[in-house]
Amino acid sequence: MARKMIDCRDQKSVSGCTLTMMGEEEELLKAATQHAIQVHGHRDSPELRKMLRSSFKNAPQMEQAAHP
Repeated sequence: MARKMIDCRDQKSVSGCTLTMMGEEEELLKAATQHAIQVHGHRDSPELRKMLRSSFKNAPQMEQAAHP
């Protein structure tokens, strides 16, 4: 499955947040939602999740890490 990414620098924000996250889409949505609530003071809602999901971009391809 293709990885997605979201970058707070792409959003209008007074906090100047520079966090970038990437992962599989559902994993990223959970993490981005938690970040938006805890750091930026948003309330969890279907509208927030829709806005976050619409901000996702395809993540650059990276070499897969070896798993021990």
